[in-house]
Amino acid sequence: MLTRFAPSPTGRLHLGHAYAALVARELADRNHGACLLRFEDIDHTRVRPEFYALIEEDLQWLGLTWEGAALRQSDRLENYTRALDRLRDREMIYPCFCNRRTIEDEIARMTNAPHGPEGPLYPGTCRGLSDDERAARIAQGQPHAWRLDSTRAAQSCGELTFHDLRCGTRPVMPGELGDVVLARRDIATSYHLAVVVDDAEQGITLVTRGEDLLPSTHVHRLLQILLEYPEPQYLHHELIRDETGKRLATRDHALTLATLRESGMSAEAVLDRLPSVPCHGKLTGGT
Repeated sequence: MLTRFAPSPTGRLHLGHAYAALVARELADRNHGACLLRFEDIDHTRVRPEFYALIEEDLQWLGLTWEGAALRQSDRLENYTRALDRLRDREMIYPCFCNRRTIEDEIARMTNAPHGPEGPLYPGTCRGLSDDERAARIAQGQPHAWRLDSTRAAQSCGELTFHDLRCGTRPVMPGELGDVVLARRDIATSYHLAVVVDDAEQGITLVTRGEDLLPSTHVHRLLQILLEYPEPQYLHHELIRDETGKRLATRDHALTLATLRESGMSAEAVLDRLPSVPCHGKLTGGT
């Protein structure tokens, strides 16, 4: 069994990160597997160089180890481009020339705008453009993202499921997040594309992550089929929340492990504050 902990180097680790790392490491140990460290650092507007080493320092302080050198997504942009090209060749993606304001205005005009678990979905404004219009706008240098055509992908993939060790087997709902962006305007990938490519190419057999990312799995299963990647198992674990019930997040300045350490708290005391790692279902696969 092979799993991974995949933080973004946009700040120091907090208790939520610590729990995610603990889940990955402990499940690897229980199943005689391995745990990798991967930096999801494609968001260059928020990534800071110093946080790579500081995150490793936080993990080492907690006693949470990983196998091999840490992978950086920013070093793998060519891999994502190749995957995007494969999807383009299969006509499973289309260029989207909308900016955020255009999308918001279009949704406001609709009487029955599509919604998903995270709010309004992209209304498909550019989905119906002709090939000639798309080519002309690209030739003119108009900025564009690339979106998954979720309807076409669903027709190609047929009925799918995924297995989560906590939630059981679930049917894939192709339209759960709509026509998601697979390549942003400023960088030729996105979270959805990069994580699917990385998990496949690293041989990950168990994907552990927070339950807030459960809806993303519907998209990821489509991409796995379209790109002919193997299907991993999943564990979407509970989130660590603050006293108001809000999940901890770096962007909200959640209390960091570094601050706890500086206050005199030991690594053992920090780990004791975390929930026990769940033991659900049966894991399969080796390292």
